[in-house]
Amino acid sequence: MKRIQYFLLIMMIPFFMDLQAQTLRPYILGAVAGESIEKVKSNLITNLEAEGIDVLGGYMPAGDADRWVIVFSSEDLIQAVKKVRGQTGFASALRIGITKESDQCLISYTNPAYWGMAYFRDDYKHVEENFNSLNSKLEIVMKKSGEYYGKDFGSEDGIEVDDLKKYTYKMGMPRIDDPVELGQFSSFEAAVSKIESNIKKGVDDVSLIYSIEIPGEDFKLYGFGLSGEDGESKFLPKIDISEPKHTAFLPYEMLVMGGRVIMLHGRYRIALSFPDLKMVTFTKIMSTPGDIKNMLEIVSE
Repeated sequence: MKRIQYFLLIMMIPFFMDLQAQTLRPYILGAVAGESIEKVKSNLITNLEAEGIDVLGGYMPAGDADRWVIVFSSEDLIQAVKKVRGQTGFASALRIGITKESDQCLISYTNPAYWGMAYFRDDYKHVEENFNSLNSKLEIVMKKSGEYYGKDFGSEDGIEVDDLKKYTYKMGMPRIDDPVELGQFSSFEAAVSKIESNIKKGVDDVSLIYSIEIPGEDFKLYGFGLSGEDGESKFLPKIDISEPKHTAFLPYEMLVMGGRVIMLHGRYRIALSFPDLKMVTFTKIMSTPGDIKNMLEIVSE
């Protein structure tokens, strides 16, 4: 309990270098609830649906009984993706993390402004209203779901907006426009058919958590839980070492975009989720980007 009170106290210190100063952090601690994960999850789903936010799926990341992730989408996200198209399809869904700490559940979510800016970059100005609308709804959800905090976290100093648009962990590392090609098909329909056939048959250590197709567009986003010796239980404990936990980091996504099947490079997607981690920590998961690629590649073979 003392540990929870400590980092909540720290987070209540005003951040003067926040959005007004054009810096962003990847997560928001929305609320804290003194109930079980099951009860918190049930309340969140009810409150999300009341705000017109669609729950796409959920799961226990890394098989950790003290964590749960809820994946959601909304008309705000769908319309934003339809305006800009392309790799912004990765923004079709965002995530809420529930983390049990002592006798309380911390409810956090992916900061819409941070992820929107990272994925839409210079086009964010065209969809900022969509993301602001979604964030307002999420604030209502959090206020109904526990003791409200509404404090961003995940980076001590935050990431400057201009740096977020062209984010890379280190010089020479992948950016958002350096995706990993997982498959190439003659059409969107052929790609989706192959992926869903493989999912139905079953792929070792890969579990479908959600999927969402953008109406009228050749975009479909999938999120997968990764198990086995190279999965989440291997890499999550090594990188999720700060508090509050970055539970909403997962699951990992794969996007069908026309006949292409792509994923964001692990050295981009993981670093974007943990921007303050030191290189010595990332060296502990050097094989993880390749392991994720290998697992997801099988889904589209």
